[in-house]
Amino acid sequence: MTLARADLVAAFPEFGSVVAFPDATVAFWLGQAGTVVDATRYGAQGTLAQLLFAAHYLVLAAQSARAALIGGGANIGAPITVATSKSVGPVSKGVDAGLTSIAGAGEWNATSYGQRYYQIIRGFAGGPRYTVPGRTPLGGMTRV
Repeated sequence: MTLARADLVAAFPEFGSVVAFPDATVAFWLGQAGTVVDATRYGAQGTLAQLLFAAHYLVLAAQSARAALIGGGANIGAPITVATSKSVGPVSKGVDAGLTSIAGAGEWNATSYGQRYYQIIRGFAGGPRYTVPGRTPLGGMTRV
Protein backbone atom coordinates (compact mmCIF):
# COMPACT_ATOMS: atom_id res chain seq x y z
CA MET A 1 0.00 0.00 0.00
CA THR A 2 1.32 3.40 -0.96
CA LEU A 3 0.87 5.97 1.78
CA ALA A 4 -0.33 9.49 1.09
CA ARG A 5 -0.21 12.74 3.03
CA ALA A 6 -3.86 12.17 4.00
CA ASP A 7 -2.85 8.93 5.77
CA LEU A 8 -0.14 10.74 7.71
CA VAL A 9 -2.42 13.62 8.70
CA ALA A 10 -5.22 11.23 9.71
CA ALA A 11 -2.86 9.50 12.13
CA PHE A 12 -0.92 12.62 13.15
CA PRO A 13 -2.84 15.87 12.54
CA GLU A 14 0.22 17.87 13.60
CA PHE A 15 1.65 17.24 10.12
CA GLY A 16 -1.25 19.02 8.40
CA SER A 17 0.59 22.31 7.76
CA VAL A 18 1.99 22.42 4.22
CA VAL A 19 4.15 25.36 5.30
CA ALA A 20 5.87 23.46 8.12
CA PHE A 21 5.83 20.16 6.20
CA PRO A 22 5.85 20.77 2.41
CA ASP A 23 4.12 18.24 0.16
CA ALA A 24 7.37 17.24 -1.57
CA THR A 25 9.11 16.52 1.75
CA VAL A 26 6.15 14.52 3.06
CA ALA A 27 5.94 12.54 -0.19
CA PHE A 28 9.68 11.82 -0.06
CA TRP A 29 9.64 10.44 3.50
CA LEU A 30 6.45 8.46 2.94
CA GLY A 31 8.14 6.93 -0.11
CA GLN A 32 11.21 6.09 1.96
CA ALA A 33 8.99 4.49 4.60
CA GLY A 34 7.41 2.29 1.93
CA THR A 35 10.86 1.24 0.73
CA VAL A 36 12.63 0.78 4.08
CA VAL A 37 9.86 -0.53 6.35
CA ASP A 38 8.38 -3.88 5.33
CA ALA A 39 4.79 -3.33 6.46
CA THR A 40 3.94 -7.03 6.04
CA ARG A 41 6.47 -7.92 8.74
CA TYR A 42 4.53 -5.90 11.32
CA GLY A 43 1.09 -7.27 10.52
CA ALA A 44 -1.73 -4.98 11.66
CA GLN A 45 0.85 -2.43 12.83
CA GLY A 46 2.58 -2.24 9.43
CA THR A 47 0.98 1.00 8.30
CA LEU A 48 1.57 2.59 11.70
CA ALA A 49 5.24 1.54 11.55
CA GLN A 50 5.64 3.22 8.16
CA LEU A 51 3.87 6.37 9.34
CA LEU A 52 6.01 6.58 12.48
CA PHE A 53 9.17 6.12 10.42
CA ALA A 54 8.14 8.95 8.09
CA ALA A 55 7.05 11.20 10.99
CA HIS A 56 10.40 10.69 12.73
CA TYR A 57 12.34 11.84 9.69
CA LEU A 58 9.92 14.66 8.93
CA VAL A 59 10.54 16.11 12.40
CA LEU A 60 14.31 15.82 11.94
CA ALA A 61 14.05 17.46 8.51
CA ALA A 62 11.93 20.29 9.95
CA GLN A 63 14.53 20.89 12.67
CA SER A 64 17.26 21.25 10.06
CA ALA A 65 15.02 23.50 7.95
CA ARG A 66 14.44 25.78 10.96
CA ALA A 67 18.19 25.90 11.63
CA ALA A 68 18.74 26.93 8.00
CA LEU A 69 16.11 29.69 8.22
CA ILE A 70 17.68 31.26 11.29
CA GLY A 71 21.19 31.03 9.89
CA GLY A 72 22.17 27.88 11.74
CA GLY A 73 25.22 27.32 9.53
CA ALA A 74 27.11 24.47 11.15
CA ASN A 75 24.01 23.45 13.14
CA ILE A 76 22.14 22.32 10.04
CA GLY A 77 21.98 18.55 10.22
CA ALA A 78 23.92 18.47 13.48
CA PRO A 79 23.18 15.51 15.73
CA ILE A 80 20.51 16.13 18.31
CA THR A 81 21.76 16.24 21.85
CA VAL A 82 19.85 16.46 25.09
CA ALA A 83 20.79 19.21 27.52
CA THR A 84 20.55 17.72 30.99
CA SER A 85 21.19 20.93 32.89
CA LYS A 86 21.16 24.69 32.36
CA SER A 87 22.19 27.59 34.55
CA VAL A 88 21.27 31.25 34.29
CA GLY A 89 22.84 33.30 37.05
CA PRO A 90 22.12 31.70 40.41
CA VAL A 91 19.27 29.54 39.02
CA SER A 92 19.89 26.10 37.57
CA LYS A 93 17.69 23.34 36.24
CA GLY A 94 18.50 19.68 35.75
CA VAL A 95 16.61 17.06 33.77
CA ASP A 96 16.88 13.28 33.86
CA ALA A 97 17.19 12.41 30.15
CA GLY A 98 16.88 8.72 31.04
CA LEU A 99 13.17 9.19 31.71
CA THR A 100 12.45 9.98 28.08
CA SER A 101 14.87 7.72 26.27
CA ILE A 102 14.89 4.03 25.50
CA ALA A 103 18.14 2.17 26.14
CA GLY A 104 19.62 0.93 22.89
CA ALA A 105 17.29 2.95 20.66
CA GLY A 106 20.05 5.27 19.46
CA GLU A 107 18.83 7.88 16.99
CA TRP A 108 15.22 6.76 17.37
CA ASN A 109 15.28 8.56 20.73
CA ALA A 110 15.57 11.88 18.87
CA THR A 111 11.77 12.09 18.43
CA SER A 112 8.70 10.65 20.11
CA TYR A 113 7.73 9.13 16.75
CA GLY A 114 11.09 7.36 16.56
CA GLN A 115 10.63 6.03 20.07
CA ARG A 116 7.21 4.63 19.18
CA TYR A 117 8.59 3.13 15.97
CA TYR A 118 11.42 1.54 17.95
CA GLN A 119 8.88 -0.06 20.31
CA ILE A 120 7.18 -1.69 17.32
CA ILE A 121 10.53 -2.91 16.00
CA ARG A 122 11.37 -4.43 19.38
CA GLY A 123 8.00 -6.14 19.56
CA PHE A 124 8.69 -8.00 16.34
CA ALA A 125 12.39 -8.70 16.78
CA GLY A 126 12.07 -11.83 18.87
CA GLY A 127 14.56 -13.90 16.93
CA PRO A 128 15.23 -15.35 13.50
CA ARG A 129 12.40 -15.84 11.05
CA TYR A 130 12.19 -18.67 8.59
CA THR A 131 10.32 -18.68 5.33
CA VAL A 132 8.21 -21.61 4.20
CA PRO A 133 10.01 -23.99 1.80
CA GLY A 134 9.15 -23.37 -1.81
CA ARG A 135 8.28 -19.71 -1.26
CA THR A 136 11.78 -18.37 -1.66
CA PRO A 137 13.90 -17.98 -4.77
CA LEU A 138 16.19 -20.67 -3.40
CA GLY A 139 13.30 -23.06 -2.70
CA GLY A 140 14.39 -23.92 0.83
CA MET A 141 14.26 -22.56 4.32
CA THR A 142 16.09 -19.28 4.54
CA ARG A 143 17.01 -17.48 7.70
CA VAL A 144 16.01 -13.81 7.46
